[in-house]
This record gives sequence, structure tokens and C-alpha cells, in this order.
Amino acid sequence: MDLVQQEQKKMVARRRWLLLVILWLLYIINYFDRTSVLTFLPLIREDLGLNHVQAGAISSLFFFAYALAQFSAGFLSDKIGPKRVMNVAIWTFTGITFLTGLMRNFWQFALLRVGLGLGEGHHFSPANKTIAEWFPKHERGRAAAFFTSTSAVAPAIIPVTVTMLAAAFNGWRPVFFILAIPGVVGVLLLNYFIHDTPKKALEKKKLSKDEYDYIISGQTEAKSADENVSEKVYTTKERNAILLKDRSFWCYALMMFCLLGIYWGNTTWISSFLLEQHGFSIKTMGLLASLPYLLAFLAQNGGGFAMDKIFKGKAKPVLCISFLSGIPCLLFIARIATGNIAALIAMLMLTGFCTNIAFGACYGYPLVRYPKQIAGSAVGFSNGIGQFGSFTAPLIAGALVVANANGSFNYSVAFGFFACLSAVAFVLALTLTDKPWAPKAAK
Repeated sequence: MDLVQQEQKKMVARRRWLLLVILWLLYIINYFDRTSVLTFLPLIREDLGLNHVQAGAISSLFFFAYALAQFSAGFLSDKIGPKRVMNVAIWTFTGITFLTGLMRNFWQFALLRVGLGLGEGHHFSPANKTIAEWFPKHERGRAAAFFTSTSAVAPAIIPVTVTMLAAAFNGWRPVFFILAIPGVVGVLLLNYFIHDTPKKALEKKKLSKDEYDYIISGQTEAKSADENVSEKVYTTKERNAILLKDRSFWCYALMMFCLLGIYWGNTTWISSFLLEQHGFSIKTMGLLASLPYLLAFLAQNGGGFAMDKIFKGKAKPVLCISFLSGIPCLLFIARIATGNIAALIAMLMLTGFCTNIAFGACYGYPLVRYPKQIAGSAVGFSNGIGQFGSFTAPLIAGALVVANANGSFNYSVAFGFFACLSAVAFVLALTLTDKPWAPKAAK
């Protein structure tokens, strides 16, 4: 009997985690397309004859378009299903990636950045919607954490990979033609492995009945006196009303603004900080800049594990630990004396760990808080607001960089700004409720 139960547990553990790995790989492809442009920005700027202001404006256009896309992405994934939305998104950003290798002027570059932002912006929410459909509530923190670890893995491997390709093919343009190939492969993986719901997979005999029962039994939602929230079909008006009238949702969305502002602010300026304040060579800078992301992978998955296993589905404790510990890290990293490499390495690793603990719990929160039928909208709306942090924080931080008389630069005020964002996020995290949303009649 024990052997039978063990075998059943093995069967129960298979399909949904394979689906999660496919979603993870698809989003790594997404990151390759967006991050490669930033990696090659100095070469592209020189090739197209752009100045620094033009290059900076074009880089920010992506985040603006990406933020706007979140709102429709969440709505569409709830309305027509996440798989269809992801299909369109991947085809779109794959085609634009190929065209990036052909661009010849400022306006072509600008239009492609907007198109890439709109395409990639319709990928994240439906992926999270799929996780909400496929994972029982007590596993969603870990699932969300693993999925969002793409934000740690991708920046650690992409610069090295694409620069090697550029060296092998004598330029940056061929790299974008090559990057279109994974996009096509990604569409094939999506259509073969991904199903909108476990029920559809069961009907097509792509999911065992045991695993289906296990998933469904762990998705019990709050019930009102006369309806089962788990089976209810929500209208667009009802979905919007649930989110827009929920105080915790607005606090969560503003917290996302701070979190993504910290992440993309650091990602945008960490290389310049190492080059301009500490005077490292390009090669050494590349190695040091990858350190925070190596620790971020452990932090993100650790945060998701803590949410599920230690705090029993509660995101607030994990979020508070991350934001509170991130404040001193962000305050002191830019105040380390030039030449103190040991302290700098330690602080880079500590900052990468502390500021990324929140990610798994942050993206797991709406999957646990709201019914799975509106998970796409919840993620889309909140991530849309959050992505404006990605757009504004790097710009503000850039204005706070101080030029020294000797030609070097000081980033203390810029990183102090990121510390302020972490403090605000901590306060907002304290206001969140970890209780699943329920209709008023059920309260």
C-alpha cells in the first residue's frame, strides 16, 4: 500500500511542474530579446549615430509600452484564455527581434522598442494566470517564485551569451536574427505542452486523473451563501469591481511600483556604478555585475518556499523581511570606498539576496488572494502600475548621479533613492491582508 501511495504521489507531481518549466523557458526567451538590446546599446548607438539622450529615451520607451500592455494582457488572459494571448505575444516579439537586426535609424529603433514592449507585455500576465489555474494554493508561492527567477537567471547569462555570439558573427545585427529561432521553438513548446486549465488537459488525456483531483482539491475558494466562488464566471464589471474596490490591491500595486523600480533601477545603473565610481575594467565589471543575480535566484525561490512552507501561504512576512533588510544594503553599497573590493563583493551579493526575497511572495500574492478566474486581471493591473516604476526609477536615479571634479561619478544619492523606495514598500507591505478575497456575504 505504501508503494502504491508513493507511486501516486510521483504521478501527482509531474505534469504541472513540467508545465511550469516550459513557462519558465518561454520567459527566458522573452528576456533574451529585451535584454540583448540593452547589452548592445553602445554599439547600436554608435552604428545609428545616436546621442546618449536619444539612446536613453528609446530604452525607456520599452518600459512605457510594456506597462501599458499589462492592463490588456490581464483582461485578455481572463477573457479568451492565457494560451492564445501568449501565442500572439511570442510571435510578436519574435518577429520584432528579427527586425531589430535590420533597423537603420532613430525612428525605426523607437518603433521597434514600442512594439517589443507591447508584445512582451502580453506575456507575463497570462503566464501567471496559467500558474493560478494549474497549481493548488499551497504551491503557488513556490511556483510564482520559480517563474519569476527568470529575472535573476536571465541578466546573469544573457550579456555573456550574446556578446560571444556577436564576436563569432562579427557584429550585433546577426545576433537578433539568431534570437528569432528560440522564439519559433518557444511557440512550438507552448502549443504542445501548455493548456489553459487542468480540465482541458484531462479531456485531451494529457493529465492524469489523480493529478487533476490533487490540483482541484487544493484550489478551494471562499464560498458565499448561494454560490461557489471557485466555479463562478465573473463579468468584466465584476472583475474590475473586486480589484478596484479592494484596498489591499491598491497597496499591493503601489508596492509593485517600488519593487520593480528598485530592480530595474539597479539593473540599469549597476554596470555604470562599477565602471564610473570604482573604475573597474569592462571584463571585471561584467563579472561583478552578475553577482547580485546569482544570489537573486536563491533569494526568489527561498522567498516562495518560505511563503508556502514556513508562513503557510502568507506573503506579508516575506515581503516585510525583504524590504526592511534591503534598506541598509541599498544605503551603504554606494558608500563603500574605492579599492575595498572584498566589501564591495560582499555588499553586491547581500543586496542581490535581500532585495530579491520579495519577488516570489510578491507575484504569489494575487494568485493566493484572488479567485483564479480573475488572476490574470489582478496580475495585469498590478504589474501595469508596477512597470511604471521600471520606467521612472532609472530616469530619476540617473538625474541623481553626482559628477565629481576629477571626472569620476558618485552614485550614493541614486542608491539612497532606491533605499527610500524599499522603505515605502515596507510600509505598504504592512498594510496588506493575507486573507483570500471573499464576497461580502461570506465575511
